[in-house]
Amino acid sequence: MGNVTGTVAAKFAFFPPEPPTYDVCREGDGRVVLSCVTADKNVDVHILDTKGGNKIVATFWKHPFARFTFLYSHGNAADLGQMHDLFIELRAHLRVNIMSYDYSGYGASTGKPSEFNTYYDIEAVYHCLKREYGIKQEELILYGQSVGSGPTLHLASKLQKLRGVVLHSAILSGIRVLYPVKMTFWFDIFKNIDKIRHVNCPVFVIHGTNDDIVDWSHGKRLWELSKEKYDPLWVKGGGHCNLETFPEYIKYLRKFINAMEKLALTKQSSKQLSQNPSITESRHNKCLRFV
Repeated sequence: MGNVTGTVAAKFAFFPPEPPTYDVCREGDGRVVLSCVTADKNVDVHILDTKGGNKIVATFWKHPFARFTFLYSHGNAADLGQMHDLFIELRAHLRVNIMSYDYSGYGASTGKPSEFNTYYDIEAVYHCLKREYGIKQEELILYGQSVGSGPTLHLASKLQKLRGVVLHSAILSGIRVLYPVKMTFWFDIFKNIDKIRHVNCPVFVIHGTNDDIVDWSHGKRLWELSKEKYDPLWVKGGGHCNLETFPEYIKYLRKFINAMEKLALTKQSSKQLSQNPSITESRHNKCLRFV
């Protein structure tokens, strides 16, 4: 019964574009590239093995002066071929690296979409960030859009030193998108309403007030349940798939990045002072000499 119910729920959750919007090609020098992306030395393409036995496609968009790295989990009915224009814009305006990926069964990634495959997918991408680029948790911001909020909060609930989380048109759970239930059923998928309570970093929620696919109440409740609340962005008149077209989208993301940078500097200074209390004394003595 459980497998049957889970399969039915999954059918409501996953809609990979058919056919995929890109192909994976291999250059003469062995590098992997996407057919939809023009030559860019600041874009790396990876084929990653997951714990679920699938091979997924991931792209790393480098910014030479990046302060942080976004690990971006995209929404439904999309694949990497449709996301590259947005990634170019985010990379330029926010000065961040962006690591994104296609879930199993999406784009050129193998396998079938499922809740647990998305968890294996994002874990493989996170390990790639650590292994290939030396990205630390403190330098990482997880970004989950719509169904991508599921793997995002799965990973965020396990990492205790993340810099931040962005939830964009996020869901409370799979069943709650269909029915306004008050309790969590065992056969539900993407139980974000439970996992958000275990996230120990600032959470920035973005949601459209006219979202007719995932009601605004989902974003509002996730924000309310967050331990470290960052001022949310409720986009007036915004739907489910058009928030990026509103000018406040980039504006408020930039404010969030700046706030995370200040937070990082504050924590770094506090750590240095706690490790070397003599710094405080020397600064105090220096001030006294000017009196």
